[in-house]
Amino acid sequence: MSAALPQSLKDNPLLARWVRLERDRTVSIMPGKVELGQGIVTALAQIAAEELDVAFERIRMVPTATPSSPNEGITSGSQSIQESGSALRLACAQVRALLLARAARQLGVAPAELEVSDGRIHHAGGAATDYWSIADDAMLECEATGAVPPKPHTRYGIVGASVRRLDIPRKAAGQPGFVQDLVWPGMLFARVVRPSRPGATLVNCGEKAIAAMPGVVAVVRDGSFLGVVAEREEQAIRAATALAAACFWEGGTVLPDPQRIGEFLMQQPAKTTVLSEKSDPNAGKGAKVLEAAYNKPYLSHASIGPSCAAARFDDGAWQIWSHSQGVYNLRRDVAMALGVAEDAVAVQHVEGAGCYGHNGADDVALDAALLARAVPGRHVKLQWMRADEFGWAPYGAAMRVRMRAEMNAGGRIVDWSHEFWSNGHSSRPGRGARPTLIAANTLAKPFAPLPAIDLPMPAGGAGRNSIPLYDFPNQRVVSNHIENMPLRTSALRSLGAYANVFAIESFMDELAAAADADPVEFRLRHLADPRARAVIEAAARRARWSEHARGHIGAADSARGLGIGFAKYKNLGAYCAVVAEVEVEREVRVRRLWIAVDVGLVINPDGVLNQIEGGAVQATSWTLKEQVNFTPEGITSLGWEDYPILRFSEVPAVEVEIINRPGERAVGAGECAMGPTAAAIANAVRAALGARVRDLPLTPERVAAAFE
Repeated sequence: MSAALPQSLKDNPLLARWVRLERDRTVSIMPGKVELGQGIVTALAQIAAEELDVAFERIRMVPTATPSSPNEGITSGSQSIQESGSALRLACAQVRALLLARAARQLGVAPAELEVSDGRIHHAGGAATDYWSIADDAMLECEATGAVPPKPHTRYGIVGASVRRLDIPRKAAGQPGFVQDLVWPGMLFARVVRPSRPGATLVNCGEKAIAAMPGVVAVVRDGSFLGVVAEREEQAIRAATALAAACFWEGGTVLPDPQRIGEFLMQQPAKTTVLSEKSDPNAGKGAKVLEAAYNKPYLSHASIGPSCAAARFDDGAWQIWSHSQGVYNLRRDVAMALGVAEDAVAVQHVEGAGCYGHNGADDVALDAALLARAVPGRHVKLQWMRADEFGWAPYGAAMRVRMRAEMNAGGRIVDWSHEFWSNGHSSRPGRGARPTLIAANTLAKPFAPLPAIDLPMPAGGAGRNSIPLYDFPNQRVVSNHIENMPLRTSALRSLGAYANVFAIESFMDELAAAADADPVEFRLRHLADPRARAVIEAAARRARWSEHARGHIGAADSARGLGIGFAKYKNLGAYCAVVAEVEVEREVRVRRLWIAVDVGLVINPDGVLNQIEGGAVQATSWTLKEQVNFTPEGITSLGWEDYPILRFSEVPAVEVEIINRPGERAVGAGECAMGPTAAAIANAVRAALGARVRDLPLTPERVAAAFE
């Protein structure tokens, strides 16, 4: 019986697009997912090596590129293991079977009598061959069938082991390899110039004077798109600075009051949708009613390295080098913006400085393509400046979440209401009728901007994790999707799950307090899912929760506390529970995080640890420090001084327990810790101070106001 093919394999069924046996006795694997620093290329290599029965060291992972790689869409949403991993598992199992069948014919034995070890095929009678001796270029020019079952997990030797990450040695040694490091003979350097306010129109600029500056090769203006190309990078920076000073812009978007963004969102026209509704008339009425509202600000991706791309234009065609998370989607939008066929654009993925979500990587690729068109035959590398990244990359959407619940006299929740207001959480390329790249909106023949879309449930965008996993007899979850975008928003790690889990888990603590119940016990009384209960119990045990009085640590006047947060990511993926220990003096300091996670089958334990630790640290930074600042005239947080992130000295100790379930499907770990970490920190602050802060980030000013 054939297995149902995963979508990636249905879309890209040719085995030769996934696997190639090389003459140097290695195996090339060509996934459509890309390395962002999350370690996915290593995990996929493990899956391939396991199913092919070759040594991990023989696997060569080929960077994704159009048009040669499988089109697997976007590397996002903690989906790579499910999508690419499941596709590779079936593809490699079939490749192994094809090789064994050919070997059996050559050796005159039955395939079932053959064993494989590191690509060497041998028979008990002594006959032997190997993959590379019997393979040819034509044998994998066939389609996947799903008819060959992959290995059972009981036979795994490479999957489940903490192998060395493929991408780390170069990075640890400081060797070049990022898109920012690319160099070609005769390469030119470029910069773009943009206004201080989104939507402003360029009236005039002194491009002739700038074109005469030393080293300047071209000043490019197309409508309100403006950039310079120079022989040296410092010349490009100098020319762009002078050009910006000579520009006159008019109009643009007037931004709302950032201190009242929740109220602003609630006042906008919205598409209202009921995401979940259930009713049990036998549940009875609540003896207590609680209501609360929570706010999340706009967040920057805050990539340490600003976005970068390189492009070359020759004979009507472009080559682009980009750290995009979706090279095919980017190719589509770039071609549309340039007014050419898609096959006139090729995009090669090169790893960037890392970003979980949609930062400026795609935008800078179109910028580079537009500037390269002015200097045919030469490579142009365009590095955004820090102010470009903070001012023009898409932001994680602000959200307002309003909660209401009723509890009966026994301390059980009988009615639950969750309503949120948000812009869409995806403006990624390749999904709309028009390109979503910012330069496309500013050309002489511009494309009108598209509002961010909201991804459909059950995974969802703004609605991600808004439907509680807890067992409530009556519940109603309502989405208010707002198209009016004062700021451009798109995917940021975990999308709406960060705000929704922060709100749900903060509210669960407030309800536990109203029921005079321990927060851990209160969650467990409303939770039947055994895997959910297991991660909560494991995190609490690690933190020695039972030794403390409902999260409070030390004497009555001590400003230290424990808090817990929990979620099953997207209600489809990894289970994660976090206990945070905080100390509050002048500001909140997170001392320690205890985390329990269940990602089903674990491909690489060390990789899971990396993902959980990294997600928890980034969520700590969001929760304590991060928010985009602006005035009606434009963004003001254009550097690290105005957009602080967590310093190394402020990083908490993180202890992770992985609950391995090899019989369950493998799911991603990259985003599951975000919401639980935020809630755990907020709940720990409440345990420490007796005051609840419902607006993110938990700045000293907000904590002081709540305490007062």
